[in-house]
Amino acid sequence: MNLSSKTRREIGNLGEKLAAEYLRRYGFTLLDHNVARKTGEIDLIALKGETLHIIEVKTVVADEFPSEKGAGDDYDPSLNLHETKIRKVVRTGEWYVLEKRWEGEWQVDGILVWLRRRDGIARVSYLPQIA
Repeated sequence: MNLSSKTRREIGNLGEKLAAEYLRRYGFTLLDHNVARKTGEIDLIALKGETLHIIEVKTVVADEFPSEKGAGDDYDPSLNLHETKIRKVVRTGEWYVLEKRWEGEWQVDGILVWLRRRDGIARVSYLPQIA
């Protein structure tokens, strides 16, 4: 699948689907996605063990995957996980926890998704407790 003609929204949706599949493979149970309130949006909400995970997904399309030693900023979706964005996710997570009357542990995590432009192959990186 060539990703060149995809819109930002389509790329973001694909990244969220890949992130959800990644979480399922690693023992998470997906509870919700794209929960929007006036404080912001939560991409994915999952449960693992007794901990609720509020997850922000950031996706980029790259010509090649970054090397293990790190690549240039062109390939780093974590640049979009800046303090302001994380603060919004935390506030929306607080709202979600209150609304659902969640009394257990919860945390805010990130998932970075790189999509290779020419074939749509993905690389996923999970970042626990970003806030």
